[in-house]
Amino acid sequence: MPTRPIRFFHRGAIVEVDAARPTRTVLEWLREDARCTGTKEGCNEGDCGACTTVIGELAAPGDPRGVRGLTLRSVNACIQFLPALDGKALFTVEDLKTMVAADPAARPAHAAPSAHAVRDVAGADPTLPSHDTAGLHPVQQALVACPASPYGFCPPGFVMSLWSAYEHGKASGSVPTRQQLADELSGNLCRCTGYRPILDAGQRMFELPAAALDTAPVVAALQSLRSDAGLVYEAEGARFEAPRTLDELAAARLARPAATLLAGSTDIGLWVTKMLRDLPDLICVGEVAELKQIERRGESLRIGAGASLEEAYRALVREWPSLQDVWLRFASVPIRNAGTMGGNIANGSPIGDSAPVLMALDATIELRQGARIRSMPLADFYVDYMKNRLEPGEFVQALNVPLDKAAQVRAYKMSKRYDCDISAVCAALAIELDGDTVAAARFAFGGMAATVRRAAKAEAAAIGRPWNEATLQAVQRALADDYLPLTDMRASAGYRAQVAQNLLRRFWLETRAANPLGAAELSVWSGMPHASLPAANARSA
Repeated sequence: MPTRPIRFFHRGAIVEVDAARPTRTVLEWLREDARCTGTKEGCNEGDCGACTTVIGELAAPGDPRGVRGLTLRSVNACIQFLPALDGKALFTVEDLKTMVAADPAARPAHAAPSAHAVRDVAGADPTLPSHDTAGLHPVQQALVACPASPYGFCPPGFVMSLWSAYEHGKASGSVPTRQQLADELSGNLCRCTGYRPILDAGQRMFELPAAALDTAPVVAALQSLRSDAGLVYEAEGARFEAPRTLDELAAARLARPAATLLAGSTDIGLWVTKMLRDLPDLICVGEVAELKQIERRGESLRIGAGASLEEAYRALVREWPSLQDVWLRFASVPIRNAGTMGGNIANGSPIGDSAPVLMALDATIELRQGARIRSMPLADFYVDYMKNRLEPGEFVQALNVPLDKAAQVRAYKMSKRYDCDISAVCAALAIELDGDTVAAARFAFGGMAATVRRAAKAEAAAIGRPWNEATLQAVQRALADDYLPLTDMRASAGYRAQVAQNLLRRFWLETRAANPLGAAELSVWSGMPHASLPAANARSA
């Protein structure tokens, strides 16, 4: 395919870029080239949320999460490469003023005081200065009103996270709960003004005169950018290729097995921004629609490798609601929006939370090399630290999860920080009982050792025995022979070993035949009203 410029929609117009290195980040382009400095640089590794922007794409017909023809997802601009914007729309904090200007009805700022707000926009507290909020978007008005706008550079980031929630809420005709807003803001960590006023603002913004995004010109622009041909972009001696079909991806991967395969850039982005690695040849999987499909096939759930972590976990939680906590704690919303399930699995990091969950569910991994497709149990995929059974020119195509509803499944994540943190231990546990006897067991742990793997000796200690205190203790003892825990900045070996045994006990308390305890009885977090699930979008085949 011939090379061409990167084309995307930004600030009311289609932008063409033809001279930027393929690994130039969206944040760099915004601040240094477009001079849109409202988006800030904080950690430069996708952690703090200061650089949060929103990406818009054409919504599929009937998408329950669509916003008037668009899908909107918050992402971290600091780790997204500029060519990944091709054919999409980029929204930043500068766009919110345009939305207000286009809707005169939205300009009045002094609405009636809210039950959620500490102070009204008009300055109900005479000790505080009043603020002229004319021209501000309801999100911004609410932040001023509550007050929740600190002095640092973090406000634009959580403005964009709140704007995404605002647009989705207005489109669905619903108002998120306070906890749902907290989940949405989990990736915006720098909060000098405190957590409570920001959540107050999140609730207040829905009570102010609306200023909805006019999506019609955006949809028209994105439709004009649609092309059956994928992107091939070259600059500064580096190449970025984004095939459109699965066959094209297979051919490109086979032709250039040494190229770096790029999915959501949540890890590879750090190779550039933190490790200063040179990536001269990139093959992006993000434009292959077939890879993003999530569908039921017979008695299994097939998750395409390109499905986002957010959508993949959403589908898993519909089948196994007990996985909700690990879904919401996997990472921040922007990271889950950008990262992919297949990328997380192929990466093979021992602290990747998807692998233990899928192993406990007895998933198989589907690999493709040219026209050849092969499958294997995910538990057999990893051979050593960051090493797997992928052959040259091969890539992860899908993950297949049996819909075995006989098994009781739980997943637990232990980390220093509740939200948006890397696991010290991630335990995914499944058990099937025949009366009070263990008929099947699958125990998988991440964060324990150099690779994620199942605890074969602990499983053997459980199978065929009554699921009681004595068996639990035998399983705990056997677990000590399954792993040689590591010591690092997140936890000591001793802590990891003890936590893993304690999580087995919690699992037993929740799944024992006599008097099982609910999750809310064992964890304060499990009783919190988190994200609601819209209508299922996994189709049957």
